Amino acid sequence: MEIKYRTYQSEDDFWRMRAFLREVFVLNDFRERAWHVARLEYARWHTVLNCANLTLHDVAHLWEADGKLIAIAMPDGGLDEAHFMIHPQYDSRVLEEEMLAVAEEKLSIKKDNGEQLLAVWAMEDDHLRREMLADHGYERKGWVETQHRRDLTLPIPEVEGPEGYTLRSLGDGLELLERCYASGLGFHQGDIKIAVENRDDVTWYRNIQTAPLYRRDLDLVAVASDGSIASFCTIWFDDVTRSAYFEPVATVPAHQRRGLSRALLTMGLHRLKRMGCLWATVAGFEPGPNRLYETTVGSEYGHYQSWVKTW
Repeated sequence: MEIKYRTYQSEDDFWRMRAFLREVFVLNDFRERAWHVARLEYARWHTVLNCANLTLHDVAHLWEADGKLIAIAMPDGGLDEAHFMIHPQYDSRVLEEEMLAVAEEKLSIKKDNGEQLLAVWAMEDDHLRREMLADHGYERKGWVETQHRRDLTLPIPEVEGPEGYTLRSLGDGLELLERCYASGLGFHQGDIKIAVENRDDVTWYRNIQTAPLYRRDLDLVAVASDGSIASFCTIWFDDVTRSAYFEPVATVPAHQRRGLSRALLTMGLHRLKRMGCLWATVAGFEPGPNRLYETTVGSEYGHYQSWVKTW
């Protein structure tokens, strides 16, 4: 069997990447040892396109065996990091080292002092990759993504939203402006300048809405009595694997600590269950969100860690 490497070439490759991730997600027992297909879509249309101003042609690297896609390396945004997604049947030290060599050449960045920098992600229990990275001079430091999941065949508690708020799907027209404004506040500590910039040009959110899995009925918002969006939670449902991915989740600072995110997450879980979804996943990086996700979505089942090297 000959394994061949090549760069991303066309839109057909994107659809092959989606099919590959779906297959691997099921083989991995619905655990994110490789990305959920929704994460690829969110990366393509938001973190790569909107945030880094790049395309899959710039960042996606593919490996094939007998014409079958077996591995992907790309960042979740701009250059300086790499995520390796490998079909479990083909995972090996040889393949991982080849992927690392490509990532160091294609995905690393040069710092102001002239050094190269790259972060490579690995699951906490992925001993093969952790050993390989350590042997190549990488150190475990930086971000840790705590992953949570919920079996939706089990009962889901009822949680009512706090008084004075309406929980529903995102509306159309001017409400899109409110959603963009709330995103700026929710993710940037109430920074009015960023919120206004988000609202003045909504192209970035229109990009997200072009993703194949995007559904406005699963783009949930908590609306305050004055019509402003106080909290939001977008859910990506993949009916092929019957699994869902929550991204993003946030509450505007002025409306925090009122149970809005918990109420939206729970409402989303109920909607997913009615749609036939079997598993729901969400990931957090900080203690506060992780406490929320653990008590609402499910206990963590793994930590996804960054390993960093400069040379």
